[in-house]
Amino acid sequence: MTDLPQQPIEMILLRQLSEHLSIPMWVIDAEGDLVFFNEAAEPTLGVRADDVDQMPFETWTTSFRPRDESGNPLAAEDLPPVIALRRGEPAHATLEITGGDGVARRIGITAFPLTGGHGDIMGSVTMFWESPKA
Repeated sequence: MTDLPQQPIEMILLRQLSEHLSIPMWVIDAEGDLVFFNEAAEPTLGVRADDVDQMPFETWTTSFRPRDESGNPLAAEDLPPVIALRRGEPAHATLEITGGDGVARRIGITAFPLTGGHGDIMGSVTMFWESPKA
């Protein structure tokens, strides 16, 4: 088992909550690294949560090949989880991703900042769902 860095209590509690939700969800930390996603996210991401420890920012922002609805690649700065983290405000978009299983999916995605006790941004929480093709 890999030694993971100690997580703030808010991240631990959020992870526990996500395990009981049926909506796909993931969390990135203050550095922008994907620290976990729930089991409900597995079919949409095409990846098993147990197969992923953490994903560095540079990996998750490119490995799912995010695109706008016209098929144009999206820069990391335009992704809702990154907007929520860096601007400290909620963000929503409809976009396309390609899961780890190679399947392209259209998803609705909403992200919001996760703040600590002193108002500092600890990361962002993202919920998403598959949307029918337009």
